[in-house]
Amino acid sequence: MLLILLMFNNEVNAKKYKVNNLVQNKINYSKSFVLNLPPGNWTVLRNSMEDYYGIRGKVYTLARIENNTILETLEIGELNTAGLFPTEISHAIYEVIFKNKYDGCYERPEYFLVKVFKKGSTHNCLVIGHSDVNRDFFTPDDPEISNAELKKWVKDNNIQLPKVALTSFHAYYSRLVKGRWYLLSYAINPEILNAPKNNFVSEETSEYHKNNISKYPEHEKIMNKWVSISAQRHIDFENIVKTLERHKLDLSDLSPSKSFSSKTSLNDIADEINKLNDLYKSGIITKEEFDKAKNKVLN
Repeated sequence: MLLILLMFNNEVNAKKYKVNNLVQNKINYSKSFVLNLPPGNWTVLRNSMEDYYGIRGKVYTLARIENNTILETLEIGELNTAGLFPTEISHAIYEVIFKNKYDGCYERPEYFLVKVFKKGSTHNCLVIGHSDVNRDFFTPDDPEISNAELKKWVKDNNIQLPKVALTSFHAYYSRLVKGRWYLLSYAINPEILNAPKNNFVSEETSEYHKNNISKYPEHEKIMNKWVSISAQRHIDFENIVKTLERHKLDLSDLSPSKSFSSKTSLNDIADEINKLNDLYKSGIITKEEFDKAKNKVLN
């Protein structure tokens, strides 16, 4: 799921990233929104202002690329509504999140799971699903989204896209927390999790579709792992953006594995894999040893 992420004014303390910059370890989107990145080199694909449903905002898109193939992408945004018309802004945000007929924080066939807290103008949302990448990227249903800049970058750099992606979307907005709207979306090539190949790529026929997945137990294992990872990622997201305790989602039923328990966050796992990557790059361990150790950390 590729939702445009919005921001009215970038803070002066935010680090500026340009297209083709390489980023590691973390992205300093703003003083209040510093996100730890999964291991590896992340390339900035887009740093632009976008008009989305009448709201002008900023979006960063990053990707982790190996052998000219995208393995992971993320989009990040922060909307600062302080000093703006609160009623109108809250209504606009509500329309984007809950009334957008193409994507949003509500049940849709291509979504595997939706968790949401909603009260007044406050919302806290986690959406987990899958994507038919070529369709969603090149011919998105939403006419407001063109992906023109990203399409050009992909073409100019001869980049290959995965046919299927697993996705997660994370959003939090409350006028009680500095009036900021925080948004984050991830998409990964399932092969990162050692997934079996897909014979079906459309959203409706995909092995990862919630109506089909029970027929494909190996794909179901991968989706369950992705749900666990995404649940812990959302817990980390809530902590980063200082979500009020009463606004937090109850994700206990998603049963994050020990690897992603509260005692061992995604950030700890990212640090461990980064250390393994340094050992591999320095020649201390082989690629086979690196892959074996990484899989042990993830599993």
